[in-house]
Amino acid sequence: MATYRKRGSTWRAEVAKKGMRLSATFETKAEAVAWATEKEAELGRSGPTTSVANNKTFADALRRYELEVSPAKKGERWEKLRLAAFLSLEWAGERIGRIVPDQIAQWRDRRLKTVKASTVNRELNLMSAVFEQARREWKWLAVNPVRDVKRPTNPRPRDRRITTAEEDKMLEHLGYERGQVPMKLQQHLAAAFLFALETGMRQGEIIRLSWDRVFLKDRYVRLEDTKNGDKRNVPLSSAAVRLLELQPKFIGEPRCFPIESASADALWRKARSKAKIANLKFHDSRHEAITRLAKKLDVLDLARMIGHRDPRSLMIYYNATATELACRLD
Repeated sequence: MATYRKRGSTWRAEVAKKGMRLSATFETKAEAVAWATEKEAELGRSGPTTSVANNKTFADALRRYELEVSPAKKGERWEKLRLAAFLSLEWAGERIGRIVPDQIAQWRDRRLKTVKASTVNRELNLMSAVFEQARREWKWLAVNPVRDVKRPTNPRPRDRRITTAEEDKMLEHLGYERGQVPMKLQQHLAAAFLFALETGMRQGEIIRLSWDRVFLKDRYVRLEDTKNGDKRNVPLSSAAVRLLELQPKFIGEPRCFPIESASADALWRKARSKAKIANLKFHDSRHEAITRLAKKLDVLDLARMIGHRDPRSLMIYYNATATELACRLD
């Protein structure tokens, strides 16, 4: 049976059933009653929990998820780092079925003091996935407590554009001239940056691109490993073709742009600092490329080239200025 207690200006509802205890706080008693009624129904449908399941902790779930689920994901490395961080939570050692939304909400509030809302939401997504795996597949609990935690509002999408002057400065401080055959790591990064501006490809897609996936005669490259898991062909402008033609081929190196991600990040930050350009990320080349390409391709062709299943998601990256749009009206 549910119980309700008033705490200041809020109401706290508690539900205890089949060895499970859940609680949450609401602004009105009506909201608390509605939540408690729903949770009692969920617990009633879930059936009895076993003594083994009741003894499992959130830490047990984190470790099993890391072993069984994370290896099949593209973001395995990031996920394992975050799972390890979750192990340090003060309630990680508690029985997983006794963890309540209030505990997670308190963690959320503390976390928001040190990182952005978008980071907290990504972490909440992973935490929810662990609870959901434990609920659906392992039958360790009846209710996923993250579902009743309010998510922070994500910041507005980044709308950073890259000016021609900034583009030239970055090339200068990466030691590269247009039309040059790149030989040093920083020059390969500069060429990759120009290639990104032509294609809208992500940094990871570019530095993983191998020569056997390049079809210059037909003017496209084939991406087998993308962020959303879909394979796609990326058409090449004449400028993109020229950049690939300038890339030297090294014995034993299958990649077109032979540079590691960590080195690329370090070299980018160093050049950006020397160029005295504020708040410019390599990934901003994707915003800039999509905005430029939108002048040449219709929305469906652009979505296919960029790799977006939903054309509406292009609005996150498309950042034409009012002046640019005005010029197209004439």
